[in-house]
Amino acid sequence: MNTDILKHHPFTLVLSGGGALGIAHLGVLHDMEAQALRPSEIVGTSMGGIIGACLSIGMSEAEIYEKISSFVKVSNWIKFSLSGNAIVDNDKIAAIFEEIFGTHKMCETAIPLKLITTNLKTGHKRVFSREDDVCIKDAVLATMAIPGVFEEHTIEGEVYGDGFLCENLGISEASHRHLLAVDVLGEHSFEKALPDNFFKTHNVLEMFERSMRLIIYNQSRCILGHTGKTIRLIEPVTKDFNTYQFHKYEAIRARGLGLL
Repeated sequence: MNTDILKHHPFTLVLSGGGALGIAHLGVLHDMEAQALRPSEIVGTSMGGIIGACLSIGMSEAEIYEKISSFVKVSNWIKFSLSGNAIVDNDKIAAIFEEIFGTHKMCETAIPLKLITTNLKTGHKRVFSREDDVCIKDAVLATMAIPGVFEEHTIEGEVYGDGFLCENLGISEASHRHLLAVDVLGEHSFEKALPDNFFKTHNVLEMFERSMRLIIYNQSRCILGHTGKTIRLIEPVTKDFNTYQFHKYEAIRARGLGLL
């Protein structure tokens, strides 16, 4: 599907999760602005949800990029927690989202927004939208809450975690027939060959991340194979970066440029 269709029809922008890799979404947003492409709806998961939420309230790509570049240094927003179920205390991150979104609710976005989360009690997918009387900052904290890394987030008595556990690329939640989907954990997010030191102990973390990428990639591929929607799929080359390398935001953003 070419971009002309997107210019003349309502379309849903779907932004995947992927930790630091999600910064590549900004490169795509930059090109969208250059081509005057404005989505009629945004669906986001995890990092894609954060960026999508910023876009939904009217922030430009440059403004979102400025916000991200100002707090990507670990010391600015991470405080290790010595208790609880996660290694990161969300207080500083919550303060950043408070600054960006204030008390605005999901029903108050300029562009309809859907954020995918996972109910950690039931395991079911939960999508927050303008039908919910929920603050944007709370839904964002829920969609990005990677279990064991960021603290789970409670909304109206239910406990939520990262949406990637259910649907990392939320195309099934799109309301429109035409979609522009950006998957930073797609086909180009992992090497096609295994490293020579595959079985060595010091390679365990690398292989664990690779395995997670493969799980998420196959989850998305299965959903893509069962949709009847018209999709322009963009898969930035993110295989050279780790999901925690937020300090490489400039290089990661560049991977999303020139793909439209």
